[in-house]
Amino acid sequence: MKNILATLATIFRWIGKLLTTTRIILGNLLFLLLLTVLFITFFSDKKPPVIKDATLILSLSGNIVEEKQPRAPLTELLSELTKTQQVPAETLLQDVLDAIRQATTDRRIKCILLDLQDLGTVGLDQMQTIGQALNQFKDSGKKVIAAEDYYQQKAYYLAAYASEIYLNPMGGVYLHGLSSYPLFFREALEKLRINYHVFRVGSYKSAVEPIIRDSMSMEAKEQMRGLLTALWSIVTTDITRQRSLPAEAIDEYANDITTKLAAAGGNTAQLALESNLVDGLKTRAEIRNYLAQLSASAPQEEFSQISLNNYLRTFTPSYRPLLVPSTNTIGIIVAEGLILDGEQPVGTIGGDTLAAMIRQARLNPQVKAVVLRVNSGGGSAFASEIIRQELLELKKSNKPLVVSMGSTAASGGYWIAANADEIWASTATITGSIGIFAAIPTFENTLANLGIHSDGFGTTQLASGLNLSRPLAPPLQEAVQMTLEHGYQQFLLLVAEGRRMELERVKPLAGGRVFHGQEAQAMGLVDKIGNLDDAIKSAAQIAKIDVYSATYIEKPGTFLDEMLRIFKDQATATLLGQTISQPVVQQLAHLTAPLREILLFNDPAGLYAHSLLQGASLLEP
Repeated sequence: MKNILATLATIFRWIGKLLTTTRIILGNLLFLLLLTVLFITFFSDKKPPVIKDATLILSLSGNIVEEKQPRAPLTELLSELTKTQQVPAETLLQDVLDAIRQATTDRRIKCILLDLQDLGTVGLDQMQTIGQALNQFKDSGKKVIAAEDYYQQKAYYLAAYASEIYLNPMGGVYLHGLSSYPLFFREALEKLRINYHVFRVGSYKSAVEPIIRDSMSMEAKEQMRGLLTALWSIVTTDITRQRSLPAEAIDEYANDITTKLAAAGGNTAQLALESNLVDGLKTRAEIRNYLAQLSASAPQEEFSQISLNNYLRTFTPSYRPLLVPSTNTIGIIVAEGLILDGEQPVGTIGGDTLAAMIRQARLNPQVKAVVLRVNSGGGSAFASEIIRQELLELKKSNKPLVVSMGSTAASGGYWIAANADEIWASTATITGSIGIFAAIPTFENTLANLGIHSDGFGTTQLASGLNLSRPLAPPLQEAVQMTLEHGYQQFLLLVAEGRRMELERVKPLAGGRVFHGQEAQAMGLVDKIGNLDDAIKSAAQIAKIDVYSATYIEKPGTFLDEMLRIFKDQATATLLGQTISQPVVQQLAHLTAPLREILLFNDPAGLYAHSLLQGASLLEP
C-alpha cells in the first residue's frame, strides 16, 4: 500500500512540476510577445526609402473593406519578413485611395502596377472610387499598368482603368455578367424535421426565402432581374468607356464566347487581344523588363519598386487620429457588416458598440459633425433601433449627421440611415429593402425522430415561451405577427419622418423592395450621389466650418484584445495553412451566407431588418 501511495505521490509531483514548467514557459512566451510588440511599436516607424522612378505595386489583397479587423503586429511582421500571407488579408479602401493620391504628386513614383491576383470580395462602388483615383493619377501624366496571368471579372473591371493592360500568353479574360443564385434549404430543413416559423411583411422581403422555399419567388426574381440588369449596365458602361470600346462589346464577348473562341482557335489570350480587352501579351519576364525600362533601371536589374504597405509608411494616411486634436473635427464612424445586438467585434455592427461610438462623438466638444459610413445589409431590428436612438441624441446636440452609403445600405442599414441630415450613395449602392421579418426554429419533430420527447406543465398558454423543443404556441405566433406588423409600421414612420415624406409616399417604396443608388435618389430615399470625401465636405458645410480635420472614431483596444489577436491569428494561420483551395472556401462561404447569417441573428424579440442582396458579392463568379 505504501508503495502505491509513494508512486501516486511521485506521479502527482511530476504533474505539478509539468504544470509549473508549462506555466513558466507560457508566461515567458507572453513576455517575449509583449517585448516584440513594443519593439515593433517603437522601432518600426522608420520610413522605407522611395527610390527615384519607382513603381508603386498596388496590391489589392483579400477583401476590400471600410474598416480592417485588427491583426497582431507580430503576425504582420512575420508576414512582411517572410513574404508570406497565410491568413487571408484585408485591404482598407482608404489606404488604397491615399496611396494613389499621394503617388499622383510624388515625383519619385513613375507608375503604378496593379496587383490583382489575390483580390477578394470588393463592392462595385469601391471599385468605381478606386478607378476615379487611378484616372486622376493618369491625368498627372503617369502610367497605370495592369499585368496578370488571368483576369477574373472584378479584376478586369479595375484593370480597365489602367493606361495599358497586359496578359500572359497562356492567360485569359473571363467576363460572365452578374448573377445571384442563393442556396435554398427548405427541403433539407424538412428532412431534418426542423420547423421554421417565419413571419414577414412585404412581398419583396426575400431574406427568409432560403429557409421556406426551394426556389426564388417571382417577386424576388423580378426584383433581382431589374437590379442586376441596372448594375451590369454600370459595369459594361464603365469598362467600354475606359477602353474606348463599342457599347455592346462586353455583352457580345460574354454572349458569343464560343463563336469568338472558336475563331481564335481556342486561344483565350489571343481572343482577349483581338477583342481589344488587352493591349498586349507578355510573359512575366517581359513584364519585369518593361517595368525596368520605365524606371530607367540597368539591363538585367530588378525594376525600382515599393509595395503598398511600405509606401503607406512614408506619409500620414487620411482620417487618422491627430497627435494634437483639432478643435473642428468631422468624426467618421464606420458601420460595416451584419447588425447584431450587444457588443460585437470589427466586421459586424454591434448595437451597443456602435451606439457607444456615436455617444463618444456626441460628448466630444471637438467633434462638430459626424459622417456615418454604412456598408450593411442589416440584421437585428432592435440593434438598429438602439443605433438610431443614439443618432437622434447626436442630432439633438446640434451636430450634423451625414450618411455615406457603401456597396450596401439596405434594410437595417437604411433603418440607421433614415434620420440623417443628408444621405449620400454611389450609383452602384444597393439600398432600400424597407421591411422586417422573424424566423423562429423549433425542433420537436427532430427530437421525436431521435426518440426524445418533451412534456410538462405551464401556468399560461405562453409559459413555454421559446422552448425550441416544443411547438410554437398559437397565441405566441399571433403575438409575433402583431409585433412584426407594429415594427413594420415603425420602420415606415421613421423613414417618412427622417426623409420628410408623406407616409403614403413611403409605402410603395417599402415591402422589402431594393434599389440602386440612382433609383433611390430619384425616389427620395437618397439625397446625393458621391463618395465618402463628398459626404465629409458636405458635413463641414452643414456645420458651417471652413477649416477642419476628419478623423475615424474607433473603439479603443485593450492589452487583452492584443494578446487574443496574436493567438487567434496564429491559430487561423495554422488552420488555413493546410492544402485547402481558397477559391473553394470562398465559394462555400458565399453560397451558405444566407443560412449562416440567419443562424447568427440574436435580436431579443426575434425581429430582423435584413436584405438578402449584398452589393460586395455581385461581381463574384
